[in-house]
Amino acid sequence: MSRNLPVNADRIAEDIEALADITEPGHPWTRRAFSPLFLRGRDYIEARMKAAGLQTRIDAAGNLIGRRPGTKPGSGTIMLGSHSDTVPDGGRFDGIAGVVAALEVARALSERNIALDHDLEIIDFLAEEVSIFGVSCIGSRGMTGQLPEAWLSRSSDGRDLAEAIAEVGGRPGVLLQENRPDIAGFLELHIEQGPVLENGKTDIGVVTAIAGITRIEITVEGRADHAGTTPMDSRADALVAAAQLVVDIRDAAVERARRPGHFAATVGEFRIEPNAANVVPSKVVLLIDARAEIRNDMDAFCEWLDAHVIKLAISQGVSIRSPARVSDNFPTPCDPGLLKTLERACDSVGATHRRMASGAGHDTAWIAKVAPAAMIFVPCKEGRSHSADEWAENDDIALGAAVLFEAVREMDRNLNEEKA
Repeated sequence: MSRNLPVNADRIAEDIEALADITEPGHPWTRRAFSPLFLRGRDYIEARMKAAGLQTRIDAAGNLIGRRPGTKPGSGTIMLGSHSDTVPDGGRFDGIAGVVAALEVARALSERNIALDHDLEIIDFLAEEVSIFGVSCIGSRGMTGQLPEAWLSRSSDGRDLAEAIAEVGGRPGVLLQENRPDIAGFLELHIEQGPVLENGKTDIGVVTAIAGITRIEITVEGRADHAGTTPMDSRADALVAAAQLVVDIRDAAVERARRPGHFAATVGEFRIEPNAANVVPSKVVLLIDARAEIRNDMDAFCEWLDAHVIKLAISQGVSIRSPARVSDNFPTPCDPGLLKTLERACDSVGATHRRMASGAGHDTAWIAKVAPAAMIFVPCKEGRSHSADEWAENDDIALGAAVLFEAVREMDRNLNEEKA
């Protein structure tokens, strides 16, 4: 990279490689939250935080925090960070790049003797990925008072979530009272997990919103019959109807994705009864994962789905229950002021950029509900993520870290001007 950046790309590469080495043998790269390997990774990160002069602690929600005090105590806290846990068999950069880039910003500020008026905190959020307890974004929800109390009693491997949080250094007894009104702004760097930036040869994606996720369960009921003796025109085949529904959902999503705003819908779970080769399927349960940047798009999709299953049931001679929303999370827009700050930071370091939505969930979504927050994406090879093939070029991550560096400096200035 020919750019003269304020961050050290070699240090970023060193940290990412060191964390990649902490993985289950034969399962690159696996370091799931609440596992011994996860704690080893955290030990490494904490040591690097301390080497950078940061004051470290674990908060009540189990988040690892490195703090750089500002020159004006009580002015508020600028936060940077992501997560260091991974999904199974994938995650060399997902989350890790954001934690390391944030840490590098703190190091670069200190090396240049740049004092911020605001406190700066580098965060490794606990369990952003779906954990062994079946829930995600535990740390960011917990930090901001958005963790459901019922989650603490969810159990796995002979312990509940409250015990697991305590094992990583958190304090579940006071977690539900956790609140951070001091957050003045939050930024997260993440690999894109899609091919848009790479295909467009664009350096940085400035994330406008994190898509809302709605999961919908549909049950199709037909009639079990002998697969060899029942005439083809006398069947009520639940699988045929369900298969047609999957195609129709795909086509509807493709049409909506052509319009402004991110939209996607996927049937990722499919259960068949009786699931026998010689029996006409009598029942199919499928689960739709739909994601929309614009809430009206999700509402319109659900209205279409409600009407479509009625027509499909009649045409296929089966029964289809009304689609049931298993979960329904609204989109989270990023802070408009921080989006402009990030774009100016891109221009400052010579990075090409474009606005785009995130189709994946992130810790930023939970911080954004209580404080100004925004994200940037850096390209990843072929858009691959959550797999062993996930890859991001170190120069791209370093450029993203440089954008964060410039954005933090502007945030520090702007927040002071707003209070003046």
